[in-house]
Amino acid sequence: MKLFIATLSTETNTFCTMPTAMSGFEEYFLRHGTATQDPPNLMTEALHVWREKANVLGWQVIESLTAIAEPAGPTTRSCYDALSDEILSDLAECGGADIILLQLHGAMVAEQIEDCEGDILARARALCPDATIGVSLDLHSHLTEKMLEASDLIVHFREYPHDDATACAVELFELARRSHAGEITPQMAFYDTRMVNLYLTKAGVMKEFVSEMAAVQNRPGVLSVSLSHGFPWADVEDVGARMLVITDDQPQLAVQLAEELGRRFFELREKVTTRYLPIPEALDHVGTRSGLCVLADMGDNSGGGAPGDATHLLQAMLAHGMTNFASGLFWDPGVVRICQDAGIGSRLALRLGGKTGVVSGDPIDLTARVMNIETGLGQHLGTGLEPMGTVVWLRLEGEIDLLVNDLRVQVYHPEAFEQIGIRLAGKSVVAVKSLFHFYGPFSQISDHILQVASPGGTQPAFGDLALTKRKLPFWPAVAQPFADECLADAG
Repeated sequence: MKLFIATLSTETNTFCTMPTAMSGFEEYFLRHGTATQDPPNLMTEALHVWREKANVLGWQVIESLTAIAEPAGPTTRSCYDALSDEILSDLAECGGADIILLQLHGAMVAEQIEDCEGDILARARALCPDATIGVSLDLHSHLTEKMLEASDLIVHFREYPHDDATACAVELFELARRSHAGEITPQMAFYDTRMVNLYLTKAGVMKEFVSEMAAVQNRPGVLSVSLSHGFPWADVEDVGARMLVITDDQPQLAVQLAEELGRRFFELREKVTTRYLPIPEALDHVGTRSGLCVLADMGDNSGGGAPGDATHLLQAMLAHGMTNFASGLFWDPGVVRICQDAGIGSRLALRLGGKTGVVSGDPIDLTARVMNIETGLGQHLGTGLEPMGTVVWLRLEGEIDLLVNDLRVQVYHPEAFEQIGIRLAGKSVVAVKSLFHFYGPFSQISDHILQVASPGGTQPAFGDLALTKRKLPFWPAVAQPFADECLADAG
């Protein structure tokens, strides 16, 4: 038995003006068939799982490219062609495979190619028409008909933050093994819920809905149930949440359950979404409870394709007269270089952030002392360790500590601050550039977490997004996006 594995992953914010190019993959994670020789991260955990399970079974494993880039704008065509061609060339050169397992993102867009994952899967299917093809996707994906047509199995992460990557990899491997052995005959169907938003799965009604999906998956004849949450900041035709069901040789059951669960999810739309606080309202809440307050600077999350250099929240905190707080990570390679040249202990006049474009706000002129500089640090996302590049700790008057780095990455863990010397236990507030991935680790040190609807490249104003390519109406831009069906039924 021959198993072929590979990863190509980036999440495309089509509104971002910074292209994703080869440099983005090179600085984050790029391995040519050797990724499983490194410790796992979120998007390589599956490769480790698949190789280990295949080795136990005595299978031959062909490991191809692993390429991961921090989200930004559309991938340049030359970059996409080079990376996808490498995977397909490796597949052709090894003579094909019995089982092909790919860890892709699901929301990658390249110049002239809106559905990169569908493109890769279709090309793999053309090379290996008889192979069992399975793909693991981030739940912020655009689930498309082309993906379903070209693959046998699709499994999404079910948790946000994503702490179930290993479990999903195990699930996909076992389904692929059973399918290739003829033990099961997977049939897939999805349902468009007509919702564009973000959904945190760790509490409340959304957590209950994930449990509801798991219960349906345990029914006879059902192989897998997962929800593609969609990636909101992408002007593509298939944007939005879609419910996916895989059954064992029962296509009508897959269609029925996908619609039932999808309709159920739509009914819960108000309860599964969160209200995010405008900056002034969020700052009014600071200090109303004892202990550390965590502010999520949601509008400038580089993990969603924002630049990572926005100053809106920091400007407001300074104008508010706040002291004794920490904030980061600010992506500003120029400031990092100046601090490296000046050295630890230097006192400098710096112009921080606001350099990428209008969404980033204005630069802030400040005087700061360079407290520490570290290269090679990482922060945990689940069990994986994510790189941080070169990190600089700046201190302003009033015990204000800022983290600046030269690699666009969101804050995942308190250790992003702690390991360079900032003690969060002594702070009144920490502002993190992140959407949700910080939530689990930071909830261990604070029970006062505020998600701030700050301006920026990932501002959570989903009803206002200019989604020109989506053909069907969606909530929250339209209060009743299924009204056209009601009219059709009445007619």
